[in-house]
Amino acid sequence: MKLNVEVTPRSDIPTWMAYGTPVFTILAALTVSGFALFSLDVNPLAAYNVMFVQTLTTSFGITNTLVKAVPLIFAGLAVYLPLKANLWNIGAEGQLIIGAIVGTAVGLTVSLPIYALLPLMFVAGGAAGAVWIAIPAWLRAKYGINEIITTLLFVFIAQSLLNYVVRGPLQGAESNFPQSASLPTAATLPSIPVIGFPSGILLAIVLVAITYVIVNYTRLGYELTFMGANDNAAEHAGMSKLKIYLIALMAGGAMAGFAGISEMSGVEGRLRASFDPGYGFTAVPIALLGRNGAFRVLLAALFFGVLFIGGSSIETTLGVPSAITSVMEALIILFLITAEFFKSYSVGLSIDRPSAPSVPSDPEGDV
Repeated sequence: MKLNVEVTPRSDIPTWMAYGTPVFTILAALTVSGFALFSLDVNPLAAYNVMFVQTLTTSFGITNTLVKAVPLIFAGLAVYLPLKANLWNIGAEGQLIIGAIVGTAVGLTVSLPIYALLPLMFVAGGAAGAVWIAIPAWLRAKYGINEIITTLLFVFIAQSLLNYVVRGPLQGAESNFPQSASLPTAATLPSIPVIGFPSGILLAIVLVAITYVIVNYTRLGYELTFMGANDNAAEHAGMSKLKIYLIALMAGGAMAGFAGISEMSGVEGRLRASFDPGYGFTAVPIALLGRNGAFRVLLAALFFGVLFIGGSSIETTLGVPSAITSVMEALIILFLITAEFFKSYSVGLSIDRPSAPSVPSDPEGDV
């Protein structure tokens, strides 16, 4: 008996697979994570009840989830937009750090009322993120140099720059630690009156809506998608690869810059040498989960916000190690990669059974 495995490229992706992949991925990751929880003598159902049900049914849990989700939404869009052109912005963490540095510098040095200072900080942070990725974008568009490598290397440069500025130009005058002075009240994102939710979530939703309209209803969005599907055909149709690649990556860099300044003005309050939220790397599974649309990126970011806040809750209430959240995130990435393979290829199995040997006839026994 011989088992044959046939892998053939798909001509099209079934609708149920295209839209069901995020759900199947999350369920598979949570199922496998349940075994890890069980090995720690923790009831997986009790843990998931704390992580998801209690987090989403208390005002404390919802508010903190939204606080966590704001930079995750921006960072998710930072990876999602280039992904539409089949580009991988793996260095969103570096653009996030640069956006935080420049936005913080503006908040500390410019004296304006809140309604003018906050928009200026976001514009400056977004512009800094776009400029930071401009070199990798140019290298990819002009010379075909892999943007995965260059954007990732720029993360290390950004981290070194952060270490410099908090020990030099931006270090607080009265601080003995590598950190900036606290941002003034005019540079701090306020909460939404009455409900108390972070106001940054409104800006995040607006940018998600704008991204959705651009990608789905404009010429630029059509060119992004066309270039991502077949860059050679797009160039033959008269589209500029240089222009599309620069726009896609620099728009992603701007979104990552927004993530950095939203974290500074909404959560951190000052720039520290230890500032390393990791949202730029979490943005990769967020973008993959939401690659079918900008609003799916929003939902994926909210899910990760719940995952992080719920993970902190089970650490304190059930004594679960903090690494369990990282395990869940890693499993989601693993199953996403697996799902992408099955979306691109169909796998068929067949078994070859050996035929039964023929019995020779006996001439003498014939009648």
